[in-house]
Amino acid sequence: MWTFKQCWLDKPAMVEKIPYVRQSSNRLPGKEFVRLQSRLLKATSKKTLLQLLVAAGVMWFCWLLLISVLLLWSCGSISVTSAGQCNKKTRLFLFLDALGFIPKPLHRCAIPVLKSPYTITIPPKKDEGVLQNLTYIVKDEALKADSNLVPLFGGYQTLQQREESFRIKRHMKVHCGFVGNSGADIDPHDKSFLRKCQFVVASGIFDGYDRPHQPSNISELSQNIFCFVLMIDGKSLSNIKSWVNITEDGNGGKWAGIWRLVLLRNLPYDEPRRNGKVPKLLTHRIFPEAQYSIWIDGKMELVIDPLLLLERYLWRGGHSFAIARHKHHRSIFEEADANKRRKRYARPLIDKHMEQYREEGMEPWSSKKLPYITSDVPEGAIIIREHTPLSNLFCCLWFNEVNRFTPRDQLSFGYVVYRLNGSFLFWMFPNCEYNSLFILHKHTREHSSKVEWVKSLDELKDTGVMLERRGGIGLLTRDVVAIIDKGSNSTGLPVNY
Repeated sequence: MWTFKQCWLDKPAMVEKIPYVRQSSNRLPGKEFVRLQSRLLKATSKKTLLQLLVAAGVMWFCWLLLISVLLLWSCGSISVTSAGQCNKKTRLFLFLDALGFIPKPLHRCAIPVLKSPYTITIPPKKDEGVLQNLTYIVKDEALKADSNLVPLFGGYQTLQQREESFRIKRHMKVHCGFVGNSGADIDPHDKSFLRKCQFVVASGIFDGYDRPHQPSNISELSQNIFCFVLMIDGKSLSNIKSWVNITEDGNGGKWAGIWRLVLLRNLPYDEPRRNGKVPKLLTHRIFPEAQYSIWIDGKMELVIDPLLLLERYLWRGGHSFAIARHKHHRSIFEEADANKRRKRYARPLIDKHMEQYREEGMEPWSSKKLPYITSDVPEGAIIIREHTPLSNLFCCLWFNEVNRFTPRDQLSFGYVVYRLNGSFLFWMFPNCEYNSLFILHKHTREHSSKVEWVKSLDELKDTGVMLERRGGIGLLTRDVVAIIDKGSNSTGLPVNY
């Protein structure tokens, strides 16, 4: 019978390694056999372990090689730093994302601000170069030519005027809202207060869409330097009165904590979101003497001292405009799809907005735009800027696109940057820092108006759907006007609008 001992002893190579085993002997003493068996098992286990490690290493290398090929195929690069580089519409992306190979951005990260605002020295103003003098159109030629036209807050900007506004010259005059007798009126005592502000923290609430939130961690120095102004409409004022205690000073100014409430009368637009873009993008028009401004959306509660924000995001790097990068999207076309999914505005009008930008040469964001443009989509809830002529021009052009097309300002930001062709330098800081600047609160309701639910052009004929007639008119092409007004162009726009 063939035994385990004989199996191993019949192998000459093994016998040669064990000198005390006699080849002529068919039996081993018990102790020697146990010792031999132990040594053989140890040798075998070491060899097997080594083979397993080598095999595992080869398999892991092959797996990484496969993933690298798939990343190269789906995202165009092996070193993926953001999901925005990838084609998210493929099953391959979903597969890689499920396995955890698509990096997820940090939600919050530490902000490297100074420890105290009292150590900050405000730098002198700097010359930005080409644009030296910027003025604004407040009387439209179209109104002079046709007395039947109704004044529009954004003006009757022609396509030729739009094209000229993107060509930066030493002296420029552009549309920038506040056309005469078009709305957005401010009481004289509020205007007097706003003209005194040189450092501004501004926010806005319209149609009762948010509750006011008091900033925290604000130093006494910043409280003395900054004007904290909350722009509101009549409905929001009524709601705020029921939520918080409002006081009134000797000049008639209304206060809710640190916020000076400024009522915007005769709202310029039909849609609340579009009204909110007036103080957001035109802070330099509302605060004509301001040197610096920080805009925060009404849903945000600021938790960082504003002087520390200016030092961190403007003065330290020599910037005049800073805005956060969007957490998920880098292409405006991706952002447009997300807006349609979440019912943030009428889907067919978002489609027409993007169609127009495609026709004008706007391309989806790609790594080719680096390092100048890290993303075409900002997180627009915060804007930190110095009020320079170029910064003011950029905000005018951004507002003009919001006025002409949809009120989703994130869809227009990248287009204006594209049209300025590198003339406007700005800093897009990491989104994780943005999330550390605030406490985010919920809106009082999910949607601001019924127009956000529109899925097709036919639905715009429904009398229950609010139709904007004072903004977004650039989307009202002949086809849309025919559907809405049965062939009559009741907008009264010039043919070249």
